[in-house]
Amino acid sequence: MPSIAVLLTFIAGYADAVGFMALHGLFAAHVTGNFVTIGAAVVLGTSGVVTKLLALPTFSLFVALARLARYSLLARGLPVFRSLLAAEFVFLAGSCALVVGYGPFTNGDALPAAVAGLMLVAAMAIQNAFQRVHLAKEPPTTIMTGTTTQVMLDVADLMHGVPDEQKVAIRARLSRMGTAVVAFGLGCGLGAVCYAGVGVWCFAVPPLLTFATLFRHDAADGP
Repeated sequence: MPSIAVLLTFIAGYADAVGFMALHGLFAAHVTGNFVTIGAAVVLGTSGVVTKLLALPTFSLFVALARLARYSLLARGLPVFRSLLAAEFVFLAGSCALVVGYGPFTNGDALPAAVAGLMLVAAMAIQNAFQRVHLAKEPPTTIMTGTTTQVMLDVADLMHGVPDEQKVAIRARLSRMGTAVVAFGLGCGLGAVCYAGVGVWCFAVPPLLTFATLFRHDAADGP
């Protein structure tokens, strides 16, 4: 069975793909990519500029709120990881409900589309925040640029030749990071296929997977 980190990485790739396709080029996980799509929207005259402008501040706000929530949960002796994962589920489910209820959207800045997109962004922000603390030894679950760079650096090191003791560490890191890249790519691909096949109902997959993850026995908690 895939680890929680792999499942979350798949969810992020899937959310990025369906958000981009259904919400007029919005990146939910890779939020800085919205700077590019903002420029494209302005030049091409397409919609969704306002939502994309709000994506980064929304992402930043919810990372900070997740951090503050962690302190509050710890002070009350409540589980942190599961609580934040539950919050991610709520935002994913809310986004799904709006997209299914009001989509497909012809205007990316229509209120239901904007709120659905920003809820998707908020979910990915929360995931980023708790991943840094609770899954810190795992590769990032939402951004693959750094992970892919490290994978290729490690491949080059193995091709060049390194001492045997370094090979063990490099191969272990390659296994984790390569799996993350594949999981994210699969999420993107299956998200696109599901959007093409079932339309707005494809948004049901991330909350369902997140809900299932809540009940994993290895859903770690701690500071």
